[in-house]
Amino acid sequence: MGNFLALAGQIFFSPLKIGDIEFPFSLMKVTIELLLPILLIVILYRLIILSAVRLLRRTSLEEAGRNKIRRFLRLGFGSLALLGITALVLRLLGAEIAKYGEALYRIVSAPFFESGGTKISLLTLLLLIPVFYLSGKMGQLTRSFTDRHLFSRVGLDESKKFSFSNLLRYTVMVLTVVVGLTIIGIDLSALAVMFGVLGIGLGFGLQSVVANMFAGLVIIFSRPIKEGDRVLVGEYEGTVTNIRLISTTINTISYETIIVPNRLIIDDTVYNYSYDDRRIILRNPVQVSYDTDLDQAIEVMREVGRRNPFALTVPEADVRVSSFDDSGITLILLTWLGDVSDKYSASSWNNLEIWRSFRDEGIEIPFPQRDLHLRSGMEPMVRELRELRKSLSEKS
Repeated sequence: MGNFLALAGQIFFSPLKIGDIEFPFSLMKVTIELLLPILLIVILYRLIILSAVRLLRRTSLEEAGRNKIRRFLRLGFGSLALLGITALVLRLLGAEIAKYGEALYRIVSAPFFESGGTKISLLTLLLLIPVFYLSGKMGQLTRSFTDRHLFSRVGLDESKKFSFSNLLRYTVMVLTVVVGLTIIGIDLSALAVMFGVLGIGLGFGLQSVVANMFAGLVIIFSRPIKEGDRVLVGEYEGTVTNIRLISTTINTISYETIIVPNRLIIDDTVYNYSYDDRRIILRNPVQVSYDTDLDQAIEVMREVGRRNPFALTVPEADVRVSSFDDSGITLILLTWLGDVSDKYSASSWNNLEIWRSFRDEGIEIPFPQRDLHLRSGMEPMVRELRELRKSLSEKS
């Protein structure tokens, strides 16, 4: 126990040392003079913001005004908290801050990989984060600018606009990454050699990724689907919300988001309900009995199609006699819809109105039925079964 206390005291009260750098303060001093004050500053900041929010709720200001004041308070007190934390760090380091900063820079800039003129250090890896972040932002800004200010004036259709905007987006992203890597000191020729060596080992493991990437390029250029299309992929039906190089995002009719690998879209059959035109023909099959006046039933169903709030007035709804089945005659109501996204709402409306109209007009929707014909030789067996059932019911 005594050895443990001595070791703990040595750790907490001895000057802090990291590598070859020895600081003029101990871990205990860091805790008391830096960590605890920072914790108090954070708690004080939270209490001030919460109190201000509660006071603002009691005022008669509108929600927009309260939000503006909240943002101003967060910005102001957040800046004061940051200044306070900076002052604590400067007070702890004192006049030695330049020396420690230089030592820290030497540590993070020390290369752990060298190839030709390229030196990879911890600082290089940290600088990769803003490079790739800036690449993504530049791609988004390029696509937004071209869609709003360039392609809208040229008059391109949606499919061509989608292809060209994505092509420009990925071009700008690649150029931004190349320029960024050059600025932070990475030799692209050496990087190509390194990736070539790694590609031999990773090629088999990344086959699926590469296949999806090339499939994404095929989708962008050939345009079998585009963002906003209503599609059916496998068992999932929904709207395409985003197409990337590796995968495509689809928002299903039940408001679920699924990520589909691009390779599946290229290799499998995809139903695109809005490839060239978002109009579709809605089919509502229904059976009527053989005793029904077909002309009357057809006219009733046509009227339902005309009254559908989702239907187009031209072409008009129509009815077809589909088949003569065991239980009745199958009729199909064909209704033109202006937008495929209204398919399920329109189908439910048609079914409900057909049922109501048939009920009011006395038109029968038959149940499934079968006619049973007994041969004469089975009549004695049937009589015995009836007598047995009767005797059992009398005993019970």
